[in-house]
Amino acid sequence: MKDDYFVTIGMEIHAELKTESKMWCGCANIPLEVEPNKNICEVCTAQPGTLPVANKKAIESMIKIGLGVDGTIANFTEFDRKNYFYPDIPKAYQITQYKYPIVSGGSLHGVPLTRIHLEEDTAKSDHARGSYTLIDFNRAGVPLMELVTDPVTYDTREEAASNSAEFGKELQRLLRTLGVSDADMEKGQMRLEANISVTKDKNVFGTKCEVKNLNSFNSVEKAILYEVNRHIHLIEAGEKVVQETRGWDEAKLETFSQRKKENAHDYRYFPDPDLPKLYLHSLFDLDAIKKTLPMLPAKRREELHNIGLHIKQIDQLVDDSALGDYYFAATDDLTYDEKKILANYLCSDAIGLLAKDTEKELSLPSAAHFAKLVRLVSANTISSRGAKDLLLDIMKNDTDPDTRAKELNLIQTTDTGALEAIVSQVIAENTAQWDEYKAGADKLLMFFVGKCMKASGGSGNPALFTELLKQKK
Repeated sequence: MKDDYFVTIGMEIHAELKTESKMWCGCANIPLEVEPNKNICEVCTAQPGTLPVANKKAIESMIKIGLGVDGTIANFTEFDRKNYFYPDIPKAYQITQYKYPIVSGGSLHGVPLTRIHLEEDTAKSDHARGSYTLIDFNRAGVPLMELVTDPVTYDTREEAASNSAEFGKELQRLLRTLGVSDADMEKGQMRLEANISVTKDKNVFGTKCEVKNLNSFNSVEKAILYEVNRHIHLIEAGEKVVQETRGWDEAKLETFSQRKKENAHDYRYFPDPDLPKLYLHSLFDLDAIKKTLPMLPAKRREELHNIGLHIKQIDQLVDDSALGDYYFAATDDLTYDEKKILANYLCSDAIGLLAKDTEKELSLPSAAHFAKLVRLVSANTISSRGAKDLLLDIMKNDTDPDTRAKELNLIQTTDTGALEAIVSQVIAENTAQWDEYKAGADKLLMFFVGKCMKASGGSGNPALFTELLKQKK
């Protein structure tokens, strides 16, 4: 396969917004409702004579997203009708935005954005019934964000595939951090589409094909790589790439033709006469909304990097916004070294305990109590082994670490005389190993420290034991 081709990718991403009610009516916004057609009414099933009323919370969520990507929030915006027939579109048109989106411009993960607009999701078709199809309208009218990127040209197909997948991940992090969408791809709450073209001339776009409804970041990478290779094969064979919409077959790991690509005029867009024009700068206090935004993923990543955390810990605390919020709350008054200690116990020990807790008896203690535990470790008041025991205890009852450390006899003794007696006892019980250690087997030092800690019931100070053992040698 030749490498003298440039790859251009434009992403289109849909995400269902997390609101109490649907976009145009008061029906509950529960798109994953198990019972078919439970949360429906005359509006979301397009009964004659019904009128839509816009969901203010959904529009506010769009403003938050726009502010989160440094986009321009429109003053004037309106909703349009996108006309096409499909069984899961009850009105035979979709209410969306065309000429005047809520958000224009901005960027995310180094990718410039064209627009972010608000529309409604469709109903859901069930084709697994033999010779007929059933329609579930629970999802019809759910508020849906659509984000469109500018086309970005890459030097290699690998860069195009990986960066497009990473862009999707960063958008998912942003939506979850803002609390506007769960963006769970496995549940269909976020769907990605990639517009792909290849060319030998970096200044001229090739023929574009759109691969729709990619439901995992891994699929995004594989679909882009497959489609780029398909385009190059066609070009090298002297054939033409046809502009079309294609699907992705996860089992065969290949794309397949669905339909010829429509153009905007095919949808006959026009402003929806049943919905009013909106002047957002009058309806919403943009400055007040901006002040409510949490620390966004890019800034959070930068802060964690400056603390000096390991990349895996940074990814954990950025990917899980709730865990990240907890970490920052717990480390608010800690030193940099203590912040690192807390990250170790939180991202490894605490998360590990929660993962093994099949009975659901554990939960993270209050942020203040976790910070207290870290201060005990930092001051060498308790050992690292004692800290693990104490962490398990406070995850069961969220009790005060200072009090529990004393009750559990975890406070490390600094009584040199008592520690020397323990060292002498351990040496006497392990004379063969002590002779080896004295003869140069330095790796046995930690063997003796461990024995001393066990003999002290965990109340000894490992640093002092280490020093005393070295002196005895």
